[in-house]
Amino acid sequence: MAVQLVTVILLTALTLGGTAIAQSNGDEDEPSQSGDEKVVFTLGDDNDIDSMNPAVGLEAPAYFMYALNYDLLVNFSLEDFSPAPGLAESWETSEDGLTWTFHIREGMKWSDGEDITAEDVAYTYQRTIDDPIGNWKSYLNQIDEINVVDDYTVEMTTKNETPSLLSAYVYILPEHVFSEIDKQELKTFENYPDPVTSGPFHVVEWRKGQFFRMEANKDYWAGTPKIDEVVYRVFNNEDALIQALKSGDIDFADTLGADFFDSLEGEEEIGLNEARIPSFEEIGFNSGASETQPDSDGHPALEDPQVRVAISRAIDRETLIDRVLKGHGIPGSTIVPPAISFYHYEPTDEELQTFDLDAANDLLDEAGYEDTDGDGIREMPGGGEPLEFRYFVRSEENSTVTTSEFVSEWLAEIGIATEVRSLTDTKLTDVIYEGKYDMFHWGWFPDPDPDFILSVMSCEQRPPGGVWSDSFYCDEEYDRMYEEQKTLIDVEERAEVIKEMQRMVYEEAPYAVLYYDTTLQAYREDRWTGFTPQPTEGGDLLASYGPFGFVAIEPVSSESQQAAARESAGGLPAGAWVAMGAGLLVLIGATLIIRRRTSQEDRA
Repeated sequence: MAVQLVTVILLTALTLGGTAIAQSNGDEDEPSQSGDEKVVFTLGDDNDIDSMNPAVGLEAPAYFMYALNYDLLVNFSLEDFSPAPGLAESWETSEDGLTWTFHIREGMKWSDGEDITAEDVAYTYQRTIDDPIGNWKSYLNQIDEINVVDDYTVEMTTKNETPSLLSAYVYILPEHVFSEIDKQELKTFENYPDPVTSGPFHVVEWRKGQFFRMEANKDYWAGTPKIDEVVYRVFNNEDALIQALKSGDIDFADTLGADFFDSLEGEEEIGLNEARIPSFEEIGFNSGASETQPDSDGHPALEDPQVRVAISRAIDRETLIDRVLKGHGIPGSTIVPPAISFYHYEPTDEELQTFDLDAANDLLDEAGYEDTDGDGIREMPGGGEPLEFRYFVRSEENSTVTTSEFVSEWLAEIGIATEVRSLTDTKLTDVIYEGKYDMFHWGWFPDPDPDFILSVMSCEQRPPGGVWSDSFYCDEEYDRMYEEQKTLIDVEERAEVIKEMQRMVYEEAPYAVLYYDTTLQAYREDRWTGFTPQPTEGGDLLASYGPFGFVAIEPVSSESQQAAARESAGGLPAGAWVAMGAGLLVLIGATLIIRRRTSQEDRA
C-alpha cells in the first residue's frame, strides 16, 4: 500500500583517486580498478538496487541511481524545491491556463549518441499515461493531450488549470529503447548492461548485493562533473563504515544512526551535519475504514476526532525526540513538513496539540468516555466497549517499538489501554488495507510538491477503491479544497488553500504527527568541497532531489589541504570551508522516493 518511510541507511564513502575503496565483506568482488588519476566518489549503503529499470524500481538506492542517470523535464531547485529548468530550459502557459509549452534544450544526447528531443518527452509521458509506470501516472493525471510541435518543443493540454506539470517526478526515457518493449516485457526488462542514459553519470558496472559504478558524462548540459566516477557500495555493518571514516579509507557517511553520529563529535578532520528533510513519523488511526471495508474491525471510538486529539495531546513529542532519536529531530504537527517551507502550515499557539495529560483527560470526559467499572480503562459513552486499542509497530524499524513503550504508558494515564503488536512492513500493509487495525506507527517521505501527501487524506484514496489512504479519513470540504489546489497556478493562492487543508487535518487528527526527521551526515572535511545543500537552508549536503549536488562536489585542492593542515596545527578546525547546515535523501526516492514510504513492500 503506501510508500512508507523506512529508515534507509545510506552511508556514503568517498575516495580520492588511488585511495583504496572500503570493503564491506572480505570475500566480495571489487569494482573494476580505475587509474590513479581518476577522482572516485564512493558511497556505502545497507540496501541495494532492486532494478536498473526506472519503470519498475522502487527501492531508495534505485532512485538514487536514476537521479544521476536520467533527467526530469522540470527539476526541483536547490534553494527551496521550487520548479527549475531540467531537460526543458523554459516553459509557458496559455492565457486560459490549460496549455503548457515546454522548450527542450538543443544539442543534448543519450549515452548511445542519439539526440534527446521532444519526442522522448512525449513518448515517456504518453507511455506513463497509457501503461502506468511505477507510481508515475498520478503526476500526469491532468494531461488531456500531448503534441510534439518540433524536435525541441512539446505542448501539453490539461483537463483543468493545474500546476502539476511543474512537479512531475517522471524520468524521461529514451523512446528508441523503451518503445521496443511491450507492456508485459517492461515488467521484467533489466535495462542492464549498458543502459541508455542522459544524466551526469552513467552506470557501467553492477554486481548485485555488492556495488554499482557510474562514470561521469563529460558533456552533461549542467556542466561536467568534477568527479570521474561514483561508486555505490553495499555494506552490512555500520560500525565498520564509521571506523573506515575515522581511518580515512572512506570520506562520507550519510543517514547515520544517532549513536554513531554522536560518537564522531570532536573527531579531527570529520565534519558533522544534521540536515532537515521533508519526512515525518506518525501514529495513524483507523478513523473510518468501516465505511469502505465491510470486514473492517476498527475500534469505533477512533472515529471520534475528540478521542484522536486526546491521544495526540497525551504524546510528549519532546521526550520521544530526546529518548528515541537521541535529540535529533523536530516536534511534528502537520502533514507537509517544514522543510517544504513555502507550503507548510504551522499551527498557532491556540491550535497546537501540546503535551498535556490533564487536557487530554478533560477532552475524553467531555465526550462521555468514562471508566464506569473502576478498572482504569474508559468505556464508550453510555457504557459498553472499553477503550482498548491494537497498536501496530514495525518489526523492521526498532524506533517504532521503542516509541510504543512511551506512548502506551502515556495513554494508560488517560484511561486508554493498548495491545502493542509488531508486524513486518508487508504484513502491516495488508492489515491497514483491510482496515483491521486501530493504531499504527509508520512515516512518510513526501514529494517536494505537497499534492501527493495531501491526496493521502482524500476520500477517493481509501481502499479498496483507492490505494494510499491508511487512516480512511474522509471529509467532503477537504476533498473540495484538494481538487481546488490542483487547479491553482498562482502559487501564493495555492499555498493558502494547502495550509487550510493542513489545518483541517490537524484539528481532525487522523494522524498524530510525532516528529520531523533529520538526516545525520559525517564526512572527511579535509578531502571534499563544493557541497550544495538542498534546501539551501539546512539541507542535504548531497542534494535530495536531483543530480546537481554530485555535479558540484570536488576534491579539496592541494593548496587548500596544506592550508587546512596549517590551520589544524595552529588549533583551528581544518576544513572550515564547509557550510554547516543540511538535509536528505537519498531516496530519492527517494525514497526517494521514493516518494512515499520506502518501497512498495514497505508500503513503499
